[in-house]
Amino acid sequence: MCGIIGYIGKKEAVPILLSGLKRMEYRGYDSSGLAILNDGTIQVEKKVGKISELEKSLDGNSIPGNIGLGHTRWATHGMPTQINAHPHIDSKGNIALIHNGIIENYMSLRQRLEKKGHKFRTETDTETLAHLIEDAYHGDLLEAVQMALAQVQGTYGLAVISDMEPDKIIAARMGSPLIIGVGEDENFVASDLAAIIPYTRNAIYLEDEEVAMITADSIQSRTLSNEKVLNKVESVSFQLEEIEKGGYDHFMLKEIMEQPRTLEDSMRGRLLEEEGTTKLGGIRQYIDKLSSAKRIIIVACGTSWHSALIGEYMLEEFARVPVEVEYASEFRYRDPIIEERTIVIAITQSGETADTLAALREARRKGASTLAICNVVGSSIAREAEAGIYIHAGPEIGVASTKAFSSQVTVLALLAILLGRMKGISAAQGRWMVRELKQLPNMVTQVLENMEPIKELAAKLKDHPNFLYLGRGFNFPIALEGALKLKEISYIHAEGYPAAEMKHGPIALIDKDMPVVFIATQDGTYEKVLSNIEEVKARQGTVIAICTEGDKEMKSKADFTIEIPRTMNFLMPILAVIPLQLLAYHIAVMRGCDVDQPRNLAKSVTVE
Repeated sequence: MCGIIGYIGKKEAVPILLSGLKRMEYRGYDSSGLAILNDGTIQVEKKVGKISELEKSLDGNSIPGNIGLGHTRWATHGMPTQINAHPHIDSKGNIALIHNGIIENYMSLRQRLEKKGHKFRTETDTETLAHLIEDAYHGDLLEAVQMALAQVQGTYGLAVISDMEPDKIIAARMGSPLIIGVGEDENFVASDLAAIIPYTRNAIYLEDEEVAMITADSIQSRTLSNEKVLNKVESVSFQLEEIEKGGYDHFMLKEIMEQPRTLEDSMRGRLLEEEGTTKLGGIRQYIDKLSSAKRIIIVACGTSWHSALIGEYMLEEFARVPVEVEYASEFRYRDPIIEERTIVIAITQSGETADTLAALREARRKGASTLAICNVVGSSIAREAEAGIYIHAGPEIGVASTKAFSSQVTVLALLAILLGRMKGISAAQGRWMVRELKQLPNMVTQVLENMEPIKELAAKLKDHPNFLYLGRGFNFPIALEGALKLKEISYIHAEGYPAAEMKHGPIALIDKDMPVVFIATQDGTYEKVLSNIEEVKARQGTVIAICTEGDKEMKSKADFTIEIPRTMNFLMPILAVIPLQLLAYHIAVMRGCDVDQPRNLAKSVTVE
């Protein structure tokens, strides 16, 4: 959500901080700010709105200094105003800090500090941290941060500077990602690798309850209880061009168009065609646990929850094991029953989703074996799960997930085939499934080449205020995902339902102004879906059908059809979602929406 960047070294800090903030814009924010140590004093500049507003305020008046902090804020406590923007300072102006996360007990801390004479300027929970550190400071900034954070309940990724110790940055983490970039005669701190990748490929991932003292030429880490921590420097693999638009108008379109490649990347080295199975090195040591599991629970949020639903259908059909899909936010706050031989799988693009991380920890606390399906190497969930599978989709910048979703579903298919072969699927059936998987990238390319009719359809539909998406079986989660994509980026109200449930309420909404999108491929429920289409047409609804290539009957019934290649039913969702991504994208562009940074949304939801 919010973005953190800090620099200490020999270069001018402001250009580096602004560059880092721009590379984190995709995460979502409503204000931004800088704090620079300049000639023994802290200078703060902050603005509401885009980073361009901050740049304008600095135009011709850049603040000199070699140490500084930058932040983009996504409002939680307090409106998105200039005074509530980060960085925040203490009452004397000696300490400045930036913070991602939520301080749950900030009000009681604030009241106690006010009784001691501290004067607060903002509505934020973060300002409390600055005053708390000020109150604890007795000549040692690291110690003051440790003492302050020992009193805090909640989550934080934190960076602090002080004009009393102007040669260091203090960074700390609890439940919110924080990375230290290791350079030559310079170091960085950031909440996202994208912010520092132009400057260094060496990174230290802070763990929960770790506090680091960072100077231009050294990094020392301790726990909150002051135990020394041995830092492990890891090499960052992804390339700079992966976080640039590459000639496309938007990151979202670039990422939609990348899916043939990202699907190949998610399968590379994992298909064993002759044996009719797959191999997944990240879970090799846990495959016996998986194959003997009595029950699998998948926890996820948002788009990842939709991929989990498809995974449920796949695993139950092929591996014959009971699977439940839970919203991570609900799983963590009830008292879930974890029986012997229960496996909990967490699915997340970022690996930092707060609710999913908490659900994973709750599962471990209750004795479940835990696995992760994740995109970001070195992320919190990737490190905390006992085993896992990377989807290898590469950095996803657009807030509305596209390529990560299709890669998640592909990896779930690999897992379902692997377990299915261990549970009785024949080698011949396995070979057929693997061959169909291998053809997916080519099939996706074929769908993407048919973009112009989708663009024309978007022009016809863009002014409708409501949409309904319907599907059955493997395609029901795609109805949910298609509706989510449309509402996320175009701000059009859209709902997804199982097609059979239309009669149990949503049919009341259908009239000539209601577009109804059916995912209507030729599977075992095809005839039933045709009946649902007739029910919509009888009420003058506009029918848009995602259908199997060559389906003449569907062409005769629907007002608009978008054809996709024929493949096995369990892989159809990967093809069916592509036109829905494109439809949402083109409608949003035509409505003048900010496609990559939709209002109120953030890429990585690291707070509750």
